[in-house]
This record gives sequence, C-alpha cells and structure tokens, in this order.
Amino acid sequence: MFVVIRFRVEESAQAEFIGRLETAVEVLSRQKGFVAARTGRNADDPELLALSMEWLNIGSYRRALSPYEVKLAAVPLLSQAIDEPTAYDDLDEFAPHR
Repeated sequence: MFVVIRFRVEESAQAEFIGRLETAVEVLSRQKGFVAARTGRNADDPELLALSMEWLNIGSYRRALSPYEVKLAAVPLLSQAIDEPTAYDDLDEFAPHR
C-alpha cells in the first residue's frame, strides 16, 4: 500500500519544514513494514509539497504511527498536512517489461 500526504508550505518556510520532514521520514523508516519514501515539490505550485511512502500493508502504516519517537518527530509534522485521505491500496503496478 502507499501513502500520499500533501502539505501547503510558504516558500520562505520550506527549508525548515523540509528539515523536519527528513527527520520524520528517518524515524518512520525504522518502523516495521516501511518500504520506501520520497518527497517532492509540485512543478506548478511551489508551495505544495508531498510525501509519498510505501508500506507492506495498511496495518504496518497505522502501527508505525504509534511509537513514542514517531509521536515526537513525525505526528506533529503530519498534523500540518492538507486534510484529505492519504492511504491507498495498490490496484496494479505498471512497469516497463524488459
């Protein structure tokens, strides 16, 4: 499953925010079931940032939000996200055949 979390952050505040985002991802990456993460800035709206994470399953993702270190480092940042659904089940994977 994968998670897409979007944030609206003024450009002047992005350097500090990205530092906090990197810390949150580092803490989350140590949780069981974590597969990968990537962050990005929208090409058309530079105040729109995104965090995409891949987890083994929805249970792994939800349990990963419970440890104390995650509550300190990640949850405050994640609470600044745009209020919208974030967790997606995989329907299919598209990749070029080699």
